[in-house]
Amino acid sequence: MEERKLTCIGCPMGCPLTVVMNGEEVVSVTGNTCKRGDVYARKEVTNPTRIVTSTVRVSGGSIDMVSVKTKEDIPKGKIFECVKALKGIEVPAPVHIGDVILENVADTGVDIVATKNVE
Repeated sequence: MEERKLTCIGCPMGCPLTVVMNGEEVVSVTGNTCKRGDVYARKEVTNPTRIVTSTVRVSGGSIDMVSVKTKEDIPKGKIFECVKALKGIEVPAPVHIGDVILENVADTGVDIVATKNVE
């Protein structure tokens, strides 16, 4: 049996979690004070994912850069591939919140979207 220690990010409490695993199977989660902790711990040890945030260049806009993020979380192992895919991308102004900047980033099925308006 393997024991992994985590700090929950499911809510502001930041509970210290202990996950006991038998191979790839989660046997138990302890330390959580709410159900979100259990859900977070199980996902984090079996299939960790993250939202990626970054910026891309804007041509002809009121500012030179626009903030972007993945529309959904992506596998943790694809983060660097995602960031690499954003390097060198330049979009023309105007850009609006929710505009798709890059489709299917790093073959994840997830789009990169703008999180700011640039006129």
